[in-house]
Amino acid sequence: MKRPLAGRIWPNATAAVLALGFVFPVYWMFATAFKPTRDILSEDPVWFPLHGTFEHFATAVSAPNFWRLAGNSVLVTLLAVGLSLVIGLCGSFAIARMRFKGRKGILLTFMVAQMAPWEVMVISIYLIVRDADLLNSLVPLTFFYMLMVLPFTILTLRGYVAAVPKELEESAMVDGCSRRQAFVRVVLPLLAPGLMATSLFGFITAWNEFPLVLVLNKEPGAGTLPLWLSQFQTQFGNDWGATMAAASLFALPILILFLFLQRKAVGGLTSGAVKG
Repeated sequence: MKRPLAGRIWPNATAAVLALGFVFPVYWMFATAFKPTRDILSEDPVWFPLHGTFEHFATAVSAPNFWRLAGNSVLVTLLAVGLSLVIGLCGSFAIARMRFKGRKGILLTFMVAQMAPWEVMVISIYLIVRDADLLNSLVPLTFFYMLMVLPFTILTLRGYVAAVPKELEESAMVDGCSRRQAFVRVVLPLLAPGLMATSLFGFITAWNEFPLVLVLNKEPGAGTLPLWLSQFQTQFGNDWGATMAAASLFALPILILFLFLQRKAVGGLTSGAVKG
């Protein structure tokens, strides 16, 4: 039955307004990064920068420690996401396929850990890292970033593993594969959408994390890009063009990754939430 015209207009209009509200700040950030300084400080807003410039981006990348902190961010994020995928894959397979005492309790623990605000544990984490003499090191950041995304990874991948029929593994083992080979050759390829969804979530979480690095890594060359971005305005005063260029550079990897993975990531989150 076809819905009335009014019933089709208001949902689309609401979605359009919400989309505009989310997209416009991103557009304004990138547009300001390309505007000459005179257009940024103009009393009349310049909505479309007709004469773009890369001067502000040059200022941003020439800021002290930019490339070093960018390398730190990439290294910590990739290691945290990679470790969470490996551990989460093993844990989700055990929870979905095996029956053992305390299984429901473990699942409940992961759910509670997923809901827990990490910010309230910053002080205790700082004391642990300080006593271990690991302040200003990337090792604690990698470890705790991995712990942040691990519960979500296990809970999501568990649904995917549970959706794969056991008969596929059993058939592979009958054909001569070991349990490990059956998992790698049969089950793992079917988990690709879930792996993409969880890796995207983990990348965004680790890339954007700020409170921990603010407390644990205070030396200029030991931090990550979120810390650099928070200090950028202080270093360059009221240079809004350079500030918006710095924010654009920080957001660009996530935007590119999401554009490539958005369909599979959204489908992976939905499927993993309803299966198992």
